[in-house]
Amino acid sequence: MQSKVSDDLKRRGLVNQITSEKVYDLIDNGDATAYIGFDPTAASLHLGNLIQLLLLRRLQLGGNRPIVVAGGGTAMVGDPSGRSSERSLLDDEAIEYNLAKVGRQLEAYLDFSGGPKSAILVNNRDWLEKISFISFLRDPGKFVTVNQMLAKDSVSSRISSEHGISFTEFTYMLMQAYDFGQLSDSYGCNMQLGGSDQWGNITVGIDYISKSRGREVYGITTPLLTKSDGTKFGKSVGGAIYLDSELTSQYEFYQFFLRSDDSDIEKLLKVFTFYSLNEIDEIVRSSIESPEKRIGQYALARSITEFIHGKEGLELAVAASEALFADDIASVEPNALRMALSGAPRSTISRSRLKDGATILEVAIESGLVPSRSEGRKLIKAGGLYLTGSRIADEDTVVTLKDQLSIGALLLRKGKSNYLVVDLTD
Repeated sequence: MQSKVSDDLKRRGLVNQITSEKVYDLIDNGDATAYIGFDPTAASLHLGNLIQLLLLRRLQLGGNRPIVVAGGGTAMVGDPSGRSSERSLLDDEAIEYNLAKVGRQLEAYLDFSGGPKSAILVNNRDWLEKISFISFLRDPGKFVTVNQMLAKDSVSSRISSEHGISFTEFTYMLMQAYDFGQLSDSYGCNMQLGGSDQWGNITVGIDYISKSRGREVYGITTPLLTKSDGTKFGKSVGGAIYLDSELTSQYEFYQFFLRSDDSDIEKLLKVFTFYSLNEIDEIVRSSIESPEKRIGQYALARSITEFIHGKEGLELAVAASEALFADDIASVEPNALRMALSGAPRSTISRSRLKDGATILEVAIESGLVPSRSEGRKLIKAGGLYLTGSRIADEDTVVTLKDQLSIGALLLRKGKSNYLVVDLTD
């Protein structure tokens, strides 16, 4: 027998708070019309957004109707939730650019094919821009007390901070409540989803709809996803992990999950993949039995990368991951090789220098791989210098243009993993 949607969500650790037990009845019976809003404050969604987006997809697969709100209006104000200081306000041009990029992403992960359970994508600027200031003060302003707003963590934490909170950001939860009301009126939306930091905004919207329309609507939040060491999940050394391959390449995305700690694998498989819980149990069991094979990491990385970047994106990510370990690195497909070396240190050397017959020792020094001839000789004698994947045994080995890779560069390696890309200049 197929498990209930609510049971699946709870067993995956995706439920933090609900406003009523009726939430479970609605989603189990396919009676939920649930929405999540995403403000286009960047040109791409990131992993934190993905948790919510996957939750919406799980509800749709369970027979419920999803609504995605691209916050073209609320992005002009900025959500204070989870922030210690005010966001920099974006101009119209930046918001429209981000909105176009994020809108295409949102359409890729839900079913918009039509029918009663087809996903809906709307932009809240369409209605927020039309309401006058006086109308906004009367509705929703008249139905939400300042006492309620001050009691919310997103507001109270800012009021007590040195930065305070502007009236602009203070009104954000009213705008979000108004969104919920508009969606309730137009589409019968009866549920809002969000991360745990959205609990205050969600409950204000529920109270607003109850007072202004006499309807009962509901909310559900997911917990903050943390790693085993207690740090927030979803960021790398370079910052957020984005879903847009122009900001985070398929290779970087794949590698981020492939580097997951063993102790986080079960949690991440439950949150980010559509493997059944029985399949996850088997993957985790196999991982524990053979930790050196990193079975869980590969299952996780392959599943989520294919979901976000498609089969071709996954193949490119895998090829890039294997490129530096290939027996014949010169034969690796250029895009995969370029991606694999995107984070490697770079240097330059002129093509004419190679035409003149430079030795590997000279190239290693001039490119900055080694500081001196003596250090270079020691490295070669120890068997630790490589050119295009081949170990160098003779310091007088001549480097020519034939040694360049398909990406128009030499690849030097010192030891096991210290790569240096040497671009050739005219």
